[in-house]
Amino acid sequence: MKPQIKICCISSIEEAKMAINHGASALGLVGEMPSGPGPIDDDLIQKIAKEIPPPIATFLLTSEKSGEAILDHHKRTQTNTIQIVDRPDEGTHKYLQKELPNVKRVQVIHVTGDNSIDEALFYTEKADLLLLDSGNTNLDVKELGGTGRTHNWDISREIVKQSPIPVFLAGGLDADNVKKALDTVQPFGIDVCSGVRTNGNLDPKKLKTFIKASGFSNI
Repeated sequence: MKPQIKICCISSIEEAKMAINHGASALGLVGEMPSGPGPIDDDLIQKIAKEIPPPIATFLLTSEKSGEAILDHHKRTQTNTIQIVDRPDEGTHKYLQKELPNVKRVQVIHVTGDNSIDEALFYTEKADLLLLDSGNTNLDVKELGGTGRTHNWDISREIVKQSPIPVFLAGGLDADNVKKALDTVQPFGIDVCSGVRTNGNLDPKKLKTFIKASGFSNI
């Protein structure tokens, strides 16, 4: 089965269409973050999301942690998927499942060590999907994605092996390492931001090379 491909840090309708034309099945739209690349205004997220035809998934990346705050963020953006990039408050997933039953919830796990396995498995009973990234929530200024760093793929492989729900792999992926990442981790999907960009802009050549290297190409 070919991997699902999510292109993150989309900053315009033009970038969204470019990603879809090259084979992306999901787009990441980054809301306000404490650090990292790619945040755009909520109004622009909503405009882009409205232009994206099904079945393409539009992921709102939110750093909010409470159910109420995430719900408000979603109301401003109207994506079909919510990606929670920090550890949410207790009860958040249950609240969102009740309030937004038709919106998929993705929980990000920042893989920092073996303890990340237990954390990931805890959220498999709450979220619809997991996304394994390379941030650090323990810093004074949290890293919640877009670091351009890889993490220990052996830990990610163990999470995928034990998870009953689909798992995306993110963190420092590019055309040079995506094949090894896929072979090692065997994720449901992959997620890339900086690996397909030049000077912050989506680069069609890098995008084409990355998707070809991943084994999925429709061009």
